[in-house]
Amino acid sequence: MKKITTWVLSIAITSSISANAQTDTKMNQFISELMSDMTVAEKIGQMNLVTGGEAVTGSVVSTGVETKIKAGEIGGIFSMSSPAKIRAAQTLAVKQSRLGIPIIFGMDVIHGYKTMFPIPLGLAATWDMKLIRESARIAAVEASADGLNWTFSPMVDISRDPRWGRISEGSGEDTYLSSCIATEMVKGYQGDDLTAHNTLMACVKHFALYGAAEAGRDYHTTDMSLHRMYNEYFPPYKAAIDAGAGTVMTSFNDINGVPATANKWLMTDVLRHQWGFNGMVVTDYTAINELIDHGLGNLQTVSALALKAGVHMDMVGEGFLTTLKKSLDEGKVTLTEIDEACRLILETKYKLGLFDDPFRYCSEERAKNSMLTPSHLAKAREIAGKSFVLLKNENNTLPLKKSGTVALIGPLSNTRANMPGTWSVSADLENTPSLLEGMQAALDDKVKIVQHLGANLLSDAVYQERATMFGRAIPRDERPETEIIAEALRVAESADVIVAALGESSEMSGESSSRTDLDIPNTQKRLLEALLKTGKPVVLVLFAGRPLTLTWEHEHVPAILNVWFGGTETGKAVADVLFGDVNPSGKLPATFPQNVGQIPLYYSAKNTGRPLAEGAWFEKFRSNYLDVTNEPLYPFGYGLSYTTFTYGDIRLDKNSMKADEKIIATIRVTNNGHYDGEEVVQLYVRDLVGSVTRPVKELKDFQKIFLKKGESQDVVFEITTEDLKFYNNKLEFVAEPGEFKLFIGTNSSDVQEADFSLL
Repeated sequence: MKKITTWVLSIAITSSISANAQTDTKMNQFISELMSDMTVAEKIGQMNLVTGGEAVTGSVVSTGVETKIKAGEIGGIFSMSSPAKIRAAQTLAVKQSRLGIPIIFGMDVIHGYKTMFPIPLGLAATWDMKLIRESARIAAVEASADGLNWTFSPMVDISRDPRWGRISEGSGEDTYLSSCIATEMVKGYQGDDLTAHNTLMACVKHFALYGAAEAGRDYHTTDMSLHRMYNEYFPPYKAAIDAGAGTVMTSFNDINGVPATANKWLMTDVLRHQWGFNGMVVTDYTAINELIDHGLGNLQTVSALALKAGVHMDMVGEGFLTTLKKSLDEGKVTLTEIDEACRLILETKYKLGLFDDPFRYCSEERAKNSMLTPSHLAKAREIAGKSFVLLKNENNTLPLKKSGTVALIGPLSNTRANMPGTWSVSADLENTPSLLEGMQAALDDKVKIVQHLGANLLSDAVYQERATMFGRAIPRDERPETEIIAEALRVAESADVIVAALGESSEMSGESSSRTDLDIPNTQKRLLEALLKTGKPVVLVLFAGRPLTLTWEHEHVPAILNVWFGGTETGKAVADVLFGDVNPSGKLPATFPQNVGQIPLYYSAKNTGRPLAEGAWFEKFRSNYLDVTNEPLYPFGYGLSYTTFTYGDIRLDKNSMKADEKIIATIRVTNNGHYDGEEVVQLYVRDLVGSVTRPVKELKDFQKIFLKKGESQDVVFEITTEDLKFYNNKLEFVAEPGEFKLFIGTNSSDVQEADFSLL
């Protein structure tokens, strides 16, 4: 029997070898030697991922963890943090198990670790790839300082149904924008050298199509054509893989009738053979066990199916641990399949440097000095401010003056726990400033703030309890609603302006938080109506983890600022924007419908054979509704500024190109308002004639620019054949010669147009 210390010495001697081929050879030799000493039980043990129980993200908690570590029956642990705890668990693995194989430690580090950034949908609203990568880099620095080396992020599921709660955890509806963000998140987490002690192994999830759950109901079935998969839903996953994501997580849903966790076509044919992924695949929480309810068989049967499909690590369910040896003995799985899974897990640990130093992530000193640093908080405040989307600003209600009295009213006005947003499992909820506290700190007594609850989050106490789980409770006032509102109005009497902090609590979106009604809750809307009747200027600061239906609010409220959930520095960032220190520049990564009946509603839909004429409300025997227009309330890419940007005409250097050429498109953007500001210039393309039907618009590029008031800039884009390619019905990635339309503008609806052709 060989102990791990012998292999560590071997690794240390050759650590200076940097060439990839040499490194791969050394890794393969090392792992082959290690596996030759492993029993079948120890190989299966590496395939078992358990929870440490700190941040429960499912309904099952692992038991007997210490005993299993010593027995070599655990390959990874998640939801355990702090150098002391992880060092203790790792010591059990490397000192008291037979072969001393180190454990990989993961957590759901989704949009920050201790320093929380905006929820991913809010991050996407920045359209700022540099800042998005920086947010992931800071998250990696903090989480790795606390002993972690693996994050279950980025979540890159396309979603066009805001009823689905986990739309908050992704980047919205668009394929191209989501692909860009997936790339930056992976690079931010993993850095340039995964063996560095301040990196995290990324895990792209949920593979695949999870965001297309029918009826927006979480975990529900999905059903779509291969054409839609490859053109619209697959690209963000592939972008993450191409960026070097080390691991992939399966999704809960079925695909072509086979749940993802047992889908060999998806996990092997697409992921490995077509895309060349060579890392480890882990299930989502108890996903193997859930194959039983999908109707695929008992635990032994479904565990074998998952292994044969190309799954390597079983999260929490322990189906692999308890059944694979029996399946091997019965010939239902092969030793080769077990060996492949074990090898990929060991390779993951090798790439993280854990065989070299199992305790490389366990530094109490780093943990003490890396969390919530002034620079991290400053960056969180900056990113939060740039994620906010100004939806309406009638008569320049905003920005507010830094004087007088502001009434801050609403159930989201003074709740610390709800500021970080959903999937902030490692946040210090008690010590995160509330909106009131953050605004007070940012304004430094220049403005007097009076505050009141104004209304309960929800009139139904049971519903409110469901919507404020995991420590996100908002205290209720059990008096009659009319009394609460009357008291809030008395508080607001002395104010010059009212800021209404309304919308969702953080857990009204996220996992298992689907909603059929996307209005602001009625009790809050009645409060808002009463505030508007005071005649004072009212600003709606909207908290939301998804697009909401705001038709009434848009009609009646003079100013609406959507702040999503901005993270640790939400309160200060809101003050920065409300009072003009930051000019809002966020743009919507998902369409806001007029009502739920329009869902799914997204800008890149295909035309019909009976399209409604542009600008028309209704025409019989055309594709439209009797009761509402086809248009969204706020289109994809929409977002106002305190200044005004105007666009000139598109100038093309030529009107046609061959396959190996490019077209240069230039447009002049001018800031002709009264504030300096940032603008996201968006480029869309439409393929007018194709062998298959094509979307009416597709985002192909964007640039975020800064212009001082009165300044103009020529924004230049290159259009190449790659921008025009798509998967045809034979799943060939092609660009077809023909006519195209080019759009450039401030959002997907408000654009300038030009025509060109591909020869």
